[in-house]
Amino acid sequence: MEEPARTLSAAVREHLRQLCLREFPCGTGSWNKSRFLPQTWRTWRELTPREEEAASPGEETMEALLDLVRSPHSPWALLEGSSKEDHFLRELAIQNPLRLKDTFFYSYFKSLRMVNKHVSLVDKDLLKFTKLEELILSANRIKEIDAVNLPPTLKVLELYGNEVTSMECLCARPPPCLQHLGLGHNKLLGPLESLYVTADHWPTLVSLDLGFNNLTDLQSLIASLSTLQHLRLLVLQGNPLALVPYYRGFTIDSLSRLCVLDDITVSPNEKHLFRDLSHSGDLLPREAQFVVTIGNVRGVPDTSVLDPEPGPQGPFITYSYYVTYDFVEDEEDEGKKYGGVLAEIVSPSLIMEQLGEEFPEEVIGEAEGSLESGLTTQTQSGELEEESLVSGGSAPLPRLTDSAEELAKLRPLTDPRLCPSPGTVLFSTVRKPWAEVIPCNYEMQHTLKDLVPLKAFLLAGTTVTVVEEKVLSWPAGLPLVDASLSARKGKGEKNKKDKKGTDLNGGKEVAKDQKGSKKKKELPKDLQQDPPILRVLGSGAVVLEPLLVGEPLVSTVCNFGVIRTLESDRLTFLRDSKKPKKAKKETGKSKTKPGASEKRKSVFSMYEGDYQPEPLTVEVQIQLNQCRSAEEAIRALSL
Repeated sequence: MEEPARTLSAAVREHLRQLCLREFPCGTGSWNKSRFLPQTWRTWRELTPREEEAASPGEETMEALLDLVRSPHSPWALLEGSSKEDHFLRELAIQNPLRLKDTFFYSYFKSLRMVNKHVSLVDKDLLKFTKLEELILSANRIKEIDAVNLPPTLKVLELYGNEVTSMECLCARPPPCLQHLGLGHNKLLGPLESLYVTADHWPTLVSLDLGFNNLTDLQSLIASLSTLQHLRLLVLQGNPLALVPYYRGFTIDSLSRLCVLDDITVSPNEKHLFRDLSHSGDLLPREAQFVVTIGNVRGVPDTSVLDPEPGPQGPFITYSYYVTYDFVEDEEDEGKKYGGVLAEIVSPSLIMEQLGEEFPEEVIGEAEGSLESGLTTQTQSGELEEESLVSGGSAPLPRLTDSAEELAKLRPLTDPRLCPSPGTVLFSTVRKPWAEVIPCNYEMQHTLKDLVPLKAFLLAGTTVTVVEEKVLSWPAGLPLVDASLSARKGKGEKNKKDKKGTDLNGGKEVAKDQKGSKKKKELPKDLQQDPPILRVLGSGAVVLEPLLVGEPLVSTVCNFGVIRTLESDRLTFLRDSKKPKKAKKETGKSKTKPGASEKRKSVFSMYEGDYQPEPLTVEVQIQLNQCRSAEEAIRALSL
């Protein structure tokens, strides 16, 4: 049920009541009754309090009463942030309470501040304030104002943070001497608003704040503002029109008398740099341009070390990593190349097909789980053997005899964090293999013409996600056999190879050199791949609101915390430490196994004692293109 409209006059009366002007220590009462005699006993000359008489026993002196309202530690002190008018009225209610009548209030107030009082209607009782010059009605629920009810003496009118959708209501009979109009953080929308900011309505306007609305037509708005001969201060930031590259330069050159734009002083150098840009106003494109850059990713765990060595019949497991972010959908040239790097656009429909209609809470919980666990055992010779679990849950590695339907049941659902938010498209960097530092080297230019949804997107921010992609590949055309049986058979026949190097298990020959060392096995050329298994390693929001308030760049390092484990890092270290040793064995300089084992153990003990894994981080930079001169803006027209 809709609440009844609250008038401004009702809010004023409630505010005066809360000042307690007729209650202790203000007003008249037993605390000061001897200072005030009934009017029938006194002449009109004696209407003021008599200071010559000492206070009676049990009464307070005027100085003591004033201290009660002035001291910040007093329970009768006003709240912090109260206006100077409120302080004056409280002291006047102690010094001379007989003056506090309605006629005094209406003639006394030159400034009326009613902030966050739930006012929705400015009624005609406001006209009783005959000397009112400043009216502040910010943070209320005002949708429109009947300008007939505004006192003609007004010089300042502030309506920040209301629900005004058009300035038309203020132009019926605007205050003729108004010098400042504040309409920031409202809902002004549409090209017709430029009709209501002309000198015909505001001939004496010096300062105008229209920031953080939904104004989009810069050229027509500036054309109307150019008729305001006294305009010196202007705020337009936070509007979609302020996102175009030439916004500041075009505004400065068009409004030559302007001194301050968006709270930044207009310098003579700026006027020189953007000279004559206003002559090309109709040719300038009404679009915003952003460049998204994604740099290095650090702290990614090497999950491949937790997987067993593949058998001759697979599965062959590969991992790749990439970063996604959502952005407003480009109307044209979506996904084009920029800087030589092609951005991949992930189709939301494909993801939604995997997710189904709803996201179970269990799916989100599993997606935020830790890395897949690896069980490590140590043999008598000191070598480490590992037994790992398939990522995405605790299910064991699927056997080759499993059907495609059974394999799909074991595969986890796509994480809902991989879906773009409504009205956006998910962009992805190129997939890269694992490394200590994964360089994305990604740049993407976004050009957008629909500026109102763009503003809403910047207020909401974007979400950056680091994704691990796991792909299982199988040799094409091989019969399906039990994976565990194949593993046992492979171990048994490993020792039955002939001297020529014929491998009976795989049916293929493995060439040996003169010293008997095997060459590295090559993957089969024809492989069939399962659908990729995606896992979110980290996801977080990036605040883009600074781009709305004039900042040209948002640069941050998203920190998702530590996700690496001692177990996986230890296995990674073991794998990497074996690489140079193999080269030494080929040249006949290999070390004995006991010495290598002891050295490895000492490295592990040192590694565990000072284990400080690097957190998962990704470098993100989003830049709003801004022209720095008239030549740069005009040059962009030819591109």
